Amino acid sequence: MGAVYFYHLTRRPLEETLPLLLEKALGAGWRVAVRGSDAARMDWLDARLWLGPEDGFLPHGRSGGEHDALQPVLLTTGTDLPNGARCVMAVDGAEVTPGEVLTLERVCILFDGNDAEAVQAARAQWKALTGAGCAAQYWTEASGKWEKKAEA
Repeated sequence: MGAVYFYHLTRRPLEETLPLLLEKALGAGWRVAVRGSDAARMDWLDARLWLGPEDGFLPHGRSGGEHDALQPVLLTTGTDLPNGARCVMAVDGAEVTPGEVLTLERVCILFDGNDAEAVQAARAQWKALTGAGCAAQYWTEASGKWEKKAEA
């Protein structure tokens, strides 16, 4: 049974935080699907991930290609997992179901703490997922380092 981790971004933007979490997931041996809600935003994120650190490489691709099944990290707006992802990272308010949380190793929901709508959407997701019996953790970087602030 998996768990859902909520990441409240207040100090670093998505394009800086996501690669760190992706590296940890890949280090755990998981394939990852990064699920967004807007195709243009996913294209933007794809371009940002290719800019990565000079000393590193984050293997990833956009969904819809002939090699989706081979991608360690697949950026998508869909709910299917053609790369066999064991971890879904939801960004920009992308939906996650309780069934996904229960069948995957990990679900991460990253949201912009400086966007009131994003915070409200994350609160609604927390209520829905924990209300359905999903294990959940809430992490914030408000102090300058990541700290777990709540667990259900």
